[in-house]
Amino acid sequence: MNTHPLTNRVPHILFLYWVIKIASTTLGETGADMFSMTYDIGYGNTIVLFMGVFLILLSIKLIMKRYEPILYWLTFTATAIAGTAISDFIDRTLGLGYTSGSLLLVSLLALILWGWYIKEKSINVESITTTGAELFYWMAFLVANTLGTAAGDFLADEIGMGFAQSALLISAILALIALFHYKTNVSKVLLFWLAFVLTRPFGATFGDLLTKTHEKGGLDLGTVGSSVFFTVVLVLAVAKEVWRNNDYSNL
Repeated sequence: MNTHPLTNRVPHILFLYWVIKIASTTLGETGADMFSMTYDIGYGNTIVLFMGVFLILLSIKLIMKRYEPILYWLTFTATAIAGTAISDFIDRTLGLGYTSGSLLLVSLLALILWGWYIKEKSINVESITTTGAELFYWMAFLVANTLGTAAGDFLADEIGMGFAQSALLISAILALIALFHYKTNVSKVLLFWLAFVLTRPFGATFGDLLTKTHEKGGLDLGTVGSSVFFTVVLVLAVAKEVWRNNDYSNL
């Protein structure tokens, strides 16, 4: 009889997780815009490219059956870039708009989480030990990243708040969620998914603030330079996570 505990395949949700997540999602915004607009390959081709990258990385990760920080965050960043392109494709190419696109994605995320709970009896994002649970985990993350982009565009463009004000509003909401996490008994699972979705539009609006022209309310730093900057931030943060994970594994 095998009494060894199953190996966890995902990271624990610590402060460093959110730092890397925000850097990754911001890179997802600037990176998707760089490929689809700066390099002019279009939303459809960007989706095909990074969904392909995501599926390859996910296949490797599923075979490994454990948490490896570099592979995990490469997979996550692929979902962030693909999610941005998917959101833009839904909102702009298909013409559904930010409101309808966001409602569609909210419904899809709720359906995935419901299916995940029915199948696995849990949607705990800190303990993923089976292939089935990990597949639901990554489907939910891909849709949540896509939803976050749509929500960020809805705030900045649809209701005209602009990039800076949208980022400030989302920051205030995230601070409130953190307060609820530490000071109340509100479901930690619910608070996680609210924070997960909202850190995506924070990254998206912050990325747009950096890359868009002055006429559009941005700082006009360009998609290439901004993508390089957040790539460096992401690499340094993941290096810290690798060190932390190795240190924890040696205990």
